[in-house]
Amino acid sequence: MRPLDGIVVLDLSTLLPGPMASLILAEAGAEVIKVERPGTGDEMRGYPPFQGGESLPFAMLNRGKQSLALDLKSPADRARLEPYLARADVLVEQFRPGVMARVGLDYGTLADRFPGLIYCSITGFGQSGPKAQVAGHDLNYIAETGLLALSMGPRDAPVVPPALIADIAGGAYPAVMNILLALQARARTGQGAHLDVSMTDNMFPLAWWALAQQQAAGPAPGNADGLLTGGTARYRLYPASDGQIVAAAPIEQRFWENFCAVLDLPEELRDDGRDPQATLAEASRIIRAKPGAYWRKAFEGVDCCCTLVATLAEALAEPHFRARGVMARRLALADGSVAHALPVPLSAALRSRPDDADRAPPLDGISG
Repeated sequence: MRPLDGIVVLDLSTLLPGPMASLILAEAGAEVIKVERPGTGDEMRGYPPFQGGESLPFAMLNRGKQSLALDLKSPADRARLEPYLARADVLVEQFRPGVMARVGLDYGTLADRFPGLIYCSITGFGQSGPKAQVAGHDLNYIAETGLLALSMGPRDAPVVPPALIADIAGGAYPAVMNILLALQARARTGQGAHLDVSMTDNMFPLAWWALAQQQAAGPAPGNADGLLTGGTARYRLYPASDGQIVAAAPIEQRFWENFCAVLDLPEELRDDGRDPQATLAEASRIIRAKPGAYWRKAFEGVDCCCTLVATLAEALAEPHFRARGVMARRLALADGSVAHALPVPLSAALRSRPDDADRAPPLDGISG
């Protein structure tokens, strides 16, 4: 048995945060019923790339779920939702505050009838506060919380981060964590809960080092000048001569000493506390003088936390990840083709299911 076998989740969310959260719950055994708009469904169904006429991003996020097409503004469709509400242990939604109340599906209304319901609301700014009704996306959330300012590239050519940090680390993962804790509490008390998951609130733990520095020593680090954002020689992206990038993170002294030995850094610069910029400049010059292949071989087997930046294709071909089966799970598409399923952060011990391919739900794939 999987940990959530027997748990029923009604997922009214769209796009990324809620669907990723319910994907993880489904992988742990929950029955997930995805409620979508009639006709069009989740907006993610329209996002490329497509394979076999199906949105691959949608399929990756929604495999193993069921789908029910309902217009929540329609009294008749809300009546169709009733038997599912009666079965549900968890409800996930990510509308702006007040939207669910306008259709009679807010937590207060439902909790009176279903006191054990765990009701998880995922929003950008939370259920209360001056910005509760403000629209935004991931880039806005990391910008408004100071996280982006810590490392965004040169101001005349700023860089958009490679991951949707707020949606996943601030929305999906905290939602799963809170739902699991609420299920544990309900097992003792019989009571459900309203979980207020604010993606912006959850950005501040990601800036823990900068918050500590600001409180203890004055202003927080600026753009790319902190210990963990490229401000020192010990945590840095170094270009090699052929355009490849060395990712060097020899923060601890024992790793730093090994790093200096590989570079043959002059003795007077190995104490990087005396003249940090001189040490950084020389390390940069040395690494830039040789191609990436040279540094890959030079760092191989050396305990110094230094690697080359891999492309996604290179990472997928990496023997280590292949040996661990990171992308081994298969995703069946409507046309009969197969793709890689999206990995989820669950230990194999918690997702003891067969390896046959899941597929994304067809719209209104279960009867009303």
